[in-house]
Amino acid sequence: MKSGPQAPGGGVRHQQLDLLAMVLLTVLCASWGLAQVAIKVANTGISPVLQSGLRSAGGAVLVLGWCWARGIPLFARDGTLAAGIIAGVLFAGEFAAIYTGLLFTSAARGIVLLYSMPFFVALGAHFFLPGERLTAMKAVGLAAAFLGVVLALADGLTLPGKDALIGDALMVLAAALWGATTIVIKVSPLARARAEKTLLYQLAVSAAVTLPLSRLLGEAGIFAPTPLVFGALAFQIVWVVAITYVVWFWIMTHYPAAQMSSFTFLTPLFGVAFGGLLLGERVSPYLIGALVLVAIGIFLVNRPRREGR
Repeated sequence: MKSGPQAPGGGVRHQQLDLLAMVLLTVLCASWGLAQVAIKVANTGISPVLQSGLRSAGGAVLVLGWCWARGIPLFARDGTLAAGIIAGVLFAGEFAAIYTGLLFTSAARGIVLLYSMPFFVALGAHFFLPGERLTAMKAVGLAAAFLGVVLALADGLTLPGKDALIGDALMVLAAALWGATTIVIKVSPLARARAEKTLLYQLAVSAAVTLPLSRLLGEAGIFAPTPLVFGALAFQIVWVVAITYVVWFWIMTHYPAAQMSSFTFLTPLFGVAFGGLLLGERVSPYLIGALVLVAIGIFLVNRPRREGR
């Protein structure tokens, strides 16, 4: 196993993924796939926009506590405030769309559509990031992801009624907003900020937007306070936001980011599997084809360029 210089905060920075990193990344991707199921479960007792706000608020408190315990500086003036607010507003829109969309569409189809995000990032990067212009390999990946979205939408057309299409459209909107957030972070001073600070901007601003928005929309609020509903919400706050994101940051400081990104194609795979196994969702040939195409697209778009190309 190759290793290199010291990572920030101590420890060795590895030049390639080892068994520990691969196991951790697989657990993270499984957790993020399971999160879509948790959202649908919690939606049965908590209104979607309110649930999104509670997730962000609870996650912000826990991540802030982690940063305080680790002595991570967060409040120094570094020119990131404006970009942080913009990223936070986009983040709020993204998760409001996800939580509302999952009222209408399945977790399996929703996660496939959501993970078309690299399609939007690669397109935006081509115009706004000179060092990340489209290559032939990325173009193939974008085409695969686009065809995957078309297949997933076609799957929605086979269902009775229009509710599924409303949910599908909201998940595509969420993917676009996620992509826009990524571009804002890359082109702004946030690119030089600590990942924990960037995440806190998104969580704090999102909570500040979605909690009052829920009231303005006249949502029912917490209307079925069962242990299962609160457990699903706690899973999102404690495990997904506070723990898996912190583990992701740790891996980022010790292993190559490009190799990590290629692992994210596993997330929609797990999401579809959990939707079918835990919620009994229908997994059609259309959706399987969409999943394969989106996974290929994620892998190709995130594949590191070889030297000399």
